[in-house]
Amino acid sequence: MKRNAVYPGSFDPITIGHVDIIERASKLFEHVYVVISVNASKTTPLLSLDERLDLVKKSLIHLPNVSVDVHQGFVYEYALAHDCDSIIRGLRTITDYQSENQLFYFNYQLSNKKIDTVALFADPNHIFLSSSSVKEILAFGGDITPYVPKVVLDYVKEKK
Repeated sequence: MKRNAVYPGSFDPITIGHVDIIERASKLFEHVYVVISVNASKTTPLLSLDERLDLVKKSLIHLPNVSVDVHQGFVYEYALAHDCDSIIRGLRTITDYQSENQLFYFNYQLSNKKIDTVALFADPNHIFLSSSSVKEILAFGGDITPYVPKVVLDYVKEKK
């Protein structure tokens, strides 16, 4: 049985909530591919694709069964191409459930029922944490220390 999974996201920037989900997924699967998805419908990113790739890799270096990649296109296609049978999704609120349920349906159907979705609930301390929130805090000059890995904090401070 395949035991590989994909965890997609924009990771702009990666947060401690993302890291928590990835750490937990790494205990459930033989290999987890963290895939930075290119989403043209999102607003102007805080970090370039190269910056995100570097920061995500550095934030996850302690996880030997996790690799980081970039993909533009359907996540289920990436999963099939990399011998995965699952897509990992983190759930924070009922709103997340509703949108993830729709994504599950399309990924499952478009993959001819080969790719399933595994949802992991967010740590209660991270329920309201998102990359968008971090970007908003930064925009108003706030402190993002409690919300991002140290490598991201250091990079953002240096970039200012």
